[in-house]
Amino acid sequence: MKTLLTQLAKFGVVGVVATVLDFGIMNLLHYGVRLDILLANTAGFAISLIFNYTASMKFVFEHRDGMSRRREFVIFVVLSLIGLALNDGIVLALNKGLALEANLAKIAATALVMTYNFATRKLFLDGTGNQ
Repeated sequence: MKTLLTQLAKFGVVGVVATVLDFGIMNLLHYGVRLDILLANTAGFAISLIFNYTASMKFVFEHRDGMSRRREFVIFVVLSLIGLALNDGIVLALNKGLALEANLAKIAATALVMTYNFATRKLFLDGTGNQ
């Protein structure tokens, strides 16, 4: 249990940094450059994904024996693309559908997708044997 709590704490720290990147880029593109919210959100998510993969596999999850780094990255990207679809769908529904301000929509989407991210990465990528 201690290992899982430590892992969750590390996941949280990596997630906070990735979220700051994600929100910063989304806000810069949406409010600064006036890019459509969906494009701005996708760009922020994609850039934070690269940071998130690197930090998550270095500090949060252990490399699974027998899995190549290439396969690991492909799985991470596929899981993240599903997360992106969830994230975009939630942001779009809340922002355009319910007229919720973009950052509030993004906070709600981030909270929901964070749970999905940890669970799927733990299940498919973590080599600690605590699946």
